[in-house]
Amino acid sequence: MNLKTTTLALIVTGVGVLAGCSTPSTVHTRDGSQVFTADKPQYNEDTGFYEYEKDGQKVQVNKDDVKSIEEVK
Repeated sequence: MNLKTTTLALIVTGVGVLAGCSTPSTVHTRDGSQVFTADKPQYNEDTGFYEYEKDGQKVQVNKDDVKSIEEVK
């Protein structure tokens, strides 16, 4: 294999591994809205907020406003 083929194979493998690590989720809020996230939101016990990233921005949702979080299948 030449260098270009090896590099391409490594890039494709890396993208596949990263895509396999994400867990798309849906956050259902008490007001009836739904938010789709690329990864499962993480709960921060210190602040009492769920945190996730949307469009490159960090978003926080109060725990009391979240009705449920479901993994998208």
